[in-house]
Amino acid sequence: MRLQPISWAALTTGLADRIEALETADGGAWPRIALDGAPAAQPERLAEALAAELRLRGRAVQRVPAGGFLRPASLRLEYGHQDADAYYGRWLDDNALFREVFTPLDPGGSGTILPDLYDPATDRATRSPYRRLDPGTVVLVDGPLLFGRWFPFDLGVHLMLGPGALARRTPAAEQWTLPAFARYEEEVGPAEVAELTIRLDDPRHPAWNGG
Repeated sequence: MRLQPISWAALTTGLADRIEALETADGGAWPRIALDGAPAAQPERLAEALAAELRLRGRAVQRVPAGGFLRPASLRLEYGHQDADAYYGRWLDDNALFREVFTPLDPGGSGTILPDLYDPATDRATRSPYRRLDPGTVVLVDGPLLFGRWFPFDLGVHLMLGPGALARRTPAAEQWTLPAFARYEEEVGPAEVAELTIRLDDPRHPAWNGG
């Protein structure tokens, strides 16, 4: 894969350009964008910057952090607090994301989504209100391990960290998650699945394959 250095400002602008020119894969009215990356890659940072750029251009944007669709602790932690296989396959509630976000955005869907369902910090439902999205609203789903789950994204962006950078930038208390990301690389190959890949081994100097 050939990657070109790019500034954060140019990266945000380039991504916004790609999204504005995007046609949804199924003819739906709401472009669905994946910003996939380990917590150490801070996909939420890119989501916030991209949302701000699109809004400056007059586009409506709805962020859907994947962390708002984790399963309750009784299910996530059934095999312990540091089980990498559970983190890989059981933490994210795929069915809830389909039900509350993706299905309403299918062609002919209502466009009414739930932006989050569960707060893992309090282990309670968020009780957020449903939101009706105007046609053309860009939906940004950000978080780790998003590919390989059949989510119908119209554009996939992967924030890539090499194994060394991932280990260095993952806090000591979260090092137990590293085998899950190694498994993700082996089984899914997110850099090959995504249409755009951004390398962030040095977060001050990103590089991407979208030039």
